[in-house]
Amino acid sequence: MKKLGLAVAVTLLLNAAFTLFLFNGLKTSVAEELSKPSPPVQLVGMKYGQVNAKPATNFYVPDDFVETANTVTQTVVNITVKSRSGYDPVSGGSGVIISPDGYIITNNHVIDGGGKVEVTLFNKRIYTAEVVGKDPFTDLALLKINAPGLQAIRYGNSDDVQVGEWVLAVGNPFNLTSTVTAGIVSAKGRNIDILRGLYSIESFIQTDAVVNPGNSGGALVNMAGELVGINSAIMSQTGGYEGYSFAIPSNLVKKIIRDLREHGEVKRAILGVSIREVSNEIAADLDLPAVEGVFVSDVNEGSSAADAGLQMNDVIIGINGTKTASVPELQEQIARLRPGDMVSLDIIRYGKTLRKDNVKLKPMPKDPDFRR
Repeated sequence: MKKLGLAVAVTLLLNAAFTLFLFNGLKTSVAEELSKPSPPVQLVGMKYGQVNAKPATNFYVPDDFVETANTVTQTVVNITVKSRSGYDPVSGGSGVIISPDGYIITNNHVIDGGGKVEVTLFNKRIYTAEVVGKDPFTDLALLKINAPGLQAIRYGNSDDVQVGEWVLAVGNPFNLTSTVTAGIVSAKGRNIDILRGLYSIESFIQTDAVVNPGNSGGALVNMAGELVGINSAIMSQTGGYEGYSFAIPSNLVKKIIRDLREHGEVKRAILGVSIREVSNEIAADLDLPAVEGVFVSDVNEGSSAADAGLQMNDVIIGINGTKTASVPELQEQIARLRPGDMVSLDIIRYGKTLRKDNVKLKPMPKDPDFRR
């Protein structure tokens, strides 16, 4: 296919005396090879020196955002990462309080590679944070401060978020603390090839809420003030906001953070298949009713998929009753589960729809050849 002449830039939305840290030359995913050009994308941390919507039946346009903003700003913190010497700030971003006893979510790229981590609360009090755990594959990290009685955000259900609904982004862009912006959800299940690694998970919520360096790790909330995403990246050729931002969905966040809190690491399950997007050619060859689903190009011997009887050329269209129209959607669903969990898979095999029940997920090997 023809490739557009756009460089893919990844920028951690960190504070850098407002200088952005760029990575160039990201590898192209299988899906991009088949069907799409690479967009210019930037993570949103800053380097120094970067709404469960109401259910569909009650969907509405708010008169204003005052009540939601007042509630959420008190749960969002400013994060400053010092050099290993402990004096000079080297990066920063935002974080979200998720428990009254001081657990805080942020992005891994906000704190990765730094030294002392300081958290400034809405009331301007500053605390030194412990890094409980971090996960580069989802770009999430969990911090803990010794400050009981904090106001914590409520989790929303990111599965209920609808394209077109209003959301607020809350964070600290350019060190402008407690900044609130509004927008709508533009898309879901976006894979933008920012995170590197064999097991990176990208299934972002895309919005047009203004997000800039320093917003990384901040909250994306619905009109009920519930956390539906963690803001992480923007699409930009300049390093500043140019129209779209991307957030990690809260249902994935909840699982990763629970694992980090309970185990200090993420307990990952694996299905054991090599997968790719369904193209027009695949849909025609397999007589599929639509150009969607997840095409199985290989099944790993001894994997959960092999045990369940999955075969090459199967197309996975659902897991546990949830539609999986794309690779990111399937990867996110698997990433929410743990080894030993049982799932059901809906597949199309040469025109026939089948269900595979009681598929027991196995743990992800340390140095695997497996895909998902």
